[in-house]
Amino acid sequence: MDDRLADLRFTVLGPVRGRCGADELDLGPPQQRALLAALLLREGRAASAPELVDALWGDDPPARAVGALRTYVSRLRRLLEPGRGSGDAARVLVTVGGGYALRLPDGALDAADFERDLAAAEAARAAGDPAGARELLRTALGRWRGEPLAGVPGPFAETQRARLAERRLTALDRRFALDLELGDHAEIVAELSALVAEHPLRERPRGLLMLALSRSGRQAEALAVYDDARRVLAEELGIEPGPELSGIHARVLVSPGGPGAPAPTAARPAQLPGDVADFTGRAEQVGALCAALRARPRRALPICAVAGAGGVGKTALALHVAHRVRGDHPDGQLYVDLHGAGGDPAEPRTVLGSFLQALGVARDAVPDGLAERAALYRTRLAGRRVLVLLDNARDAEQVRPLLPGDPGCAVLVTSRAKLGGLDAARFIDLDAMEPAESLALLTRIVGDARTGAEPGAAAELLEVCGHLPLAVRIVAARLAARPSWTVASLLRRLDDEDRRLAELRVADLAVEAVFRLAYRQLDDRQRRAFRLLALADGPSVSREAAAALLGTDAFDAEELCESLVDVSLLRSPTAGRYRYHDLVRLYARGRAAADEPAAERAAALRRLLHFCLATARDAHLTLNPGDGRALNTLPPRGRGLGFADQRAARDWLFTEADTLFAAIAQAARDADRSLLPPAADLLLMTDALVDSGLYRHECEQAAYAVIDAAWERRDLRSEGRAHLQLGWVYFYADRIADAAAVCRTALRRGRETGDVWTVGDALGRLGACALMAGRPAEAVRHKEAALAAFRKIGDRYGEANIWAGLGRPLLGAGRAAEAVAAAERGLSLHRALGSGSRIGYALYQSAVVLEGVGRPAEAVARCGEALRVFRGGRNRQWEGLTMVRAAAALLALGSPAEAARVAADAVAVTGEVGYAWGHAQALRVLGRALHDLGDADAARERWTEALRIFQRLNAPETGEVRTLLHGHDGPEGPVTRSASTA
Repeated sequence: MDDRLADLRFTVLGPVRGRCGADELDLGPPQQRALLAALLLREGRAASAPELVDALWGDDPPARAVGALRTYVSRLRRLLEPGRGSGDAARVLVTVGGGYALRLPDGALDAADFERDLAAAEAARAAGDPAGARELLRTALGRWRGEPLAGVPGPFAETQRARLAERRLTALDRRFALDLELGDHAEIVAELSALVAEHPLRERPRGLLMLALSRSGRQAEALAVYDDARRVLAEELGIEPGPELSGIHARVLVSPGGPGAPAPTAARPAQLPGDVADFTGRAEQVGALCAALRARPRRALPICAVAGAGGVGKTALALHVAHRVRGDHPDGQLYVDLHGAGGDPAEPRTVLGSFLQALGVARDAVPDGLAERAALYRTRLAGRRVLVLLDNARDAEQVRPLLPGDPGCAVLVTSRAKLGGLDAARFIDLDAMEPAESLALLTRIVGDARTGAEPGAAAELLEVCGHLPLAVRIVAARLAARPSWTVASLLRRLDDEDRRLAELRVADLAVEAVFRLAYRQLDDRQRRAFRLLALADGPSVSREAAAALLGTDAFDAEELCESLVDVSLLRSPTAGRYRYHDLVRLYARGRAAADEPAAERAAALRRLLHFCLATARDAHLTLNPGDGRALNTLPPRGRGLGFADQRAARDWLFTEADTLFAAIAQAARDADRSLLPPAADLLLMTDALVDSGLYRHECEQAAYAVIDAAWERRDLRSEGRAHLQLGWVYFYADRIADAAAVCRTALRRGRETGDVWTVGDALGRLGACALMAGRPAEAVRHKEAALAAFRKIGDRYGEANIWAGLGRPLLGAGRAAEAVAAAERGLSLHRALGSGSRIGYALYQSAVVLEGVGRPAEAVARCGEALRVFRGGRNRQWEGLTMVRAAAALLALGSPAEAARVAADAVAVTGEVGYAWGHAQALRVLGRALHDLGDADAARERWTEALRIFQRLNAPETGEVRTLLHGHDGPEGPVTRSASTA
């Protein structure tokens, strides 16, 4: 971590401010501060661009909201990392998918420090150190500097202001309660009086003030506080004080010396098992549950339900929360393990009998019937504040008879099943821990020294455990019991997936046993679905992909998947989409290997691959009607989804991208040779994903999986097609020599197998590589040969692509009139074919040619039309390139200010997608615009950045930019001269 990053500090508990060491940071205008605050308060979690737009502007965003967002991000990056080069990845404000996240060290945000202080105070209180807890609360409250997020606009800031203010009041309540416990009642009367005056409708501070006054011998004043509360609540809200305040009032009347003491005749059960000594993390869930259980509704019983898979830490969370709110339920706590996950769940009648005896009912006075016991149970709890913890429930039916009737009580339920039948105040669907939480748990058990000595191995070990709390506890216990083991040595034992679950066992704790218990409760159809769905390598499956795996329709597949979600064996991150926890998937695959015939496993994966190919082919043809790429694939076995319009097709491709690449690689590795040709064809259907600039790495990995398998099996057709797709991946990664090499291999394989379409596409791509290398004449020869190939098979779409791309090499070869004619012919053909995104490509090529022949106004118009196409298609890479060309044409029109604005946007977009060559082009054009505006220093800075990138890429533009830096650019300027080769 560099010194600057370590010195960054931010405050939101007051005005939003930032410092780097002793230097105050200028955080910019209010909207920029709002963006920073939104990212700071996510504490490292990513936020998508739509989420951030909603956070800043809500339902009324400006027309260029996303553009403004990118501008704010760019400014904040320069502020936070002023020394970062344009080609270097951001380390603080990073891009994550389509959004952003702040990566700051611990201690950089006052709100996070505040929450840590609160958690430490709770731990100290639970450990029997009220004085230490009070000091920690005072430290936490001392971090506040006024109204949180003061002056920051937007709906997110407004919501967070209210949340943070509520957290401060909660901390104050806890501190005052500790003051009372430690006997400092007289000292806090003035503070509590001020708090009551500031928040007259809050009952909790009034109750604390009544206790402080009563214990200070000021009973009349304490009773006057209650009378005032009744008046204010009646006038403002039309309600009476709640049970807590009324209870304090009654106790002050009876016993002013000890108003907190329970009635001596009441049985006060204390059945909670001990809190988990090393409980770690889950701060958000703990806070939500505590708040819900502490709520005092007038009529409704507070019920909280925690659901999750076995081993996810439901009981640990529930016990920890129960101990935190125990003081809010002074009349006792009831606890029972309902054994709902096993084969012998507890009977509600039996549980009620036990509860009634704990509440003081003699054994011979307990009624026999369930209804009678439930009625007596509710009677015994009437007017009392008792916490009921029902652990490991089977379903809502088992829970309902055990619910108190008095809203002064509260109920906390845990279950593997989703208890949707309960009228719960709060549902928590518990998942695996966050990485930082699981690391903290491991460290608390094995010690800082061992995890600190092997941080990489520790992080990898936790990843292998899927951050499942039970698995983390098991590996931690094994390490703690074997001081001579290194973290890396245990990690090696878990490397083998076939042995991993067997290794995750210590004493009576075993991950596999927890999963086995859940599996045994499924019916036959659920078990088959559980096994087959786990076979696919993708991170998740849609309901349609699930239907392909199961060999059923989408509605039946969704019903089965949802039934597995209900028992926490599957997760549903979004509607109609499902995923396993990594360890649950391992168990399911083990069951598939043991219980599912090999032929059925193979058939399931074959159905999935052909479903993906059929649907991707339909999506491609919807986006690009008549494209030979799709028409020259093998006929898929089965039907795809079909799409109503281009937007639906595009959405499906981007949503299913990870599934598609995983299916390709899995099919390539499969021993079934028949899967390789459709896998290679499916790879070709991912070109829209590659063109977007977002999936190069995934496509490269999938392509090599196909190439390796094809080489072993001498499947030359599949090998050629995989090399062809790899060529575009390398081309967009600025590896032009590598792109040319793999395209030459694709060309050879196409000729050897008679795959004319592959021959034509390989020649066209070789032409693009030659153009990028500054050899326009060679590019013309390749593209003319590609034209002949596409004409041979009647592929008009392929012809249109070649004509559109032929104009630029013709222009570079000095054949200007032919260049314009070729580009216009390509655009005309694509318009006639209704080619979707390829119309944008043809418009872009036409714009470059028109600007190169001195027709910049027409070029600007073409760029504007192309931008609309690329933005509609979420094609960020081509969007950035088109803005570069538009800026160059605007310069030629004598509009440097507009050119600078467009070029700056191009710099942001090309940097975001990691397109180095396009980024350098954008910097070069931006530099020229700034130069024309009279800002020579800023121009030189941009050209220096561009030169560094071009030199690294060994690009032909290197000499031109070097000339710019030395002041030798002529009146036409390098931007214009290079337009035909860029």
